[in-house]
Amino acid sequence: MTEITRRAACTAAALLPLAATGRAARAEAAWPPRSVRLVVPYPPGGPTDILGRVVAQGLPQAGVPNVVVDNRSGASGVIGAGEVARAAPDGATWLVNASLQVILPHMKPQMPYDTLRDFLPVTNIARVPLILVVDPRLPVRSVPELIAWLKAEGGKVAYGSSGIGAAPHLAGELFKQLTGTEMTHVPYRGSGPALQDLMAGNIQLMFDSMPSSAGAVREGQLRALAVSTATRVAAFPDLPTVAEAGVPGYEIATWYGVWAPARTAPEVVLKMQRAVAAVLATPEARTRLEALGADPVADTPEAFADFTRAEWDRWGKLVRDARIEAQ
Repeated sequence: MTEITRRAACTAAALLPLAATGRAARAEAAWPPRSVRLVVPYPPGGPTDILGRVVAQGLPQAGVPNVVVDNRSGASGVIGAGEVARAAPDGATWLVNASLQVILPHMKPQMPYDTLRDFLPVTNIARVPLILVVDPRLPVRSVPELIAWLKAEGGKVAYGSSGIGAAPHLAGELFKQLTGTEMTHVPYRGSGPALQDLMAGNIQLMFDSMPSSAGAVREGQLRALAVSTATRVAAFPDLPTVAEAGVPGYEIATWYGVWAPARTAPEVVLKMQRAVAAVLATPEARTRLEALGADPVADTPEAFADFTRAEWDRWGKLVRDARIEAQ
């Protein structure tokens, strides 16, 4: 290598960090775009939709104007998530999804995207307990009464969920395993339609995410029997946990997060995470989420990536052990 060549190589190497810094600055300066779309892969009214709208409503005050919530339901969230996976990585399209994002691939090998490869974790929005709710016309007012009734009915009872493999589905299967009862699972395209059928008497019970059921419970449209977490929740302090109500070892919860299409600039991902964190730090958002039983999180992209990987492994084991498959 001649001296001139060596100096040119050294100069080029020295300029690489500056070029990267320049690209990062341009990416961050160009964001947010004229409009931002939060894709919720379920119908309106469910917990993912509720939490996504809490975030969307606060984002303009956090410096992200013109935010639209786009409900793209179907196939247990695959349709909406797939649309985000294929979207341009320009910071205009984001996915708001539940823990099903890392559960469904274990039950459905032929996915139209790779969950770990085609998305970038942005932030966890909230962790949420499930609430066991029943049709108030049923002759049950406690978990022991429900277990006795289920055994007497001999498998004729139907329970609903927001979709195959979602936490409410797994919660029902875990309940069956631990209580020795039988129920028929009826999957819906989201919690909203399932709750409508429950209140209409077409199904008899649900393990639902608390944000979507809390209002109906308070209005007497549903009867709550217990919460799914290890401890009681502040939103319903008189409700026992399923475990303390007579099912030792029962514990399950769900969570909700934001993802970006792969190859979205890290600087843009971080800027979105900071905006969501700012929303969740406001008294208005915290009060609303806590009233729904949701615990706001807003962790960093790195922490959320570690969390989702751990959840991927945890839920994968549960799905394999229960031999649950997508229909």
